[in-house]
Parts: sequence; C-alpha cells; structure tokens
Amino acid sequence: MIGVTDEAPTTEQPDTRPLDELLDDIYHGQERISQADIYRRAVAAELPAELLTRIAALPEGEYAVDEAADLLGGTAA
Repeated sequence: MIGVTDEAPTTEQPDTRPLDELLDDIYHGQERISQADIYRRAVAAELPAELLTRIAALPEGEYAVDEAADLLGGTAA
C-alpha cells in the first residue's frame, strides 16, 4: 500500500517534566506532602490540565515523593 509505514501508532503522552520539577521543588526538605498541598502547588505552577486531573484524582492523604511520582506517572524520586 502506498503511504503505509511499519511504525506503530503512537499515543500522545503528556510531558511529565513540569510534574517532575514540581515534585522536586515541593519535596525539597520534606518527607511527605498532602494531596491537597500537591494540588494547590500544581495549580499555582500552572501545570497542564491533564496533570492537574491526575493530582486531583489522588486519594486524600500524605505521600512521599516516590509514591507521588509513581501514582502520577512522573519520574521524580
């Protein structure tokens, strides 16, 4: 077929760098941060809506940076 490639279709994954940077910043000197505090800081940092939705979906409670990154799809640790 003309115009067909062997490449698999790609699904757009959001850029998690802003999330990683936010987590690095808010966890500096902190062991655990509440979901509400993470969300407030994410809104203030103007993270993309898709990332804000992920944060809003976290159950209430406190998270260590590695837990938050795992649950939100980031790579900060």
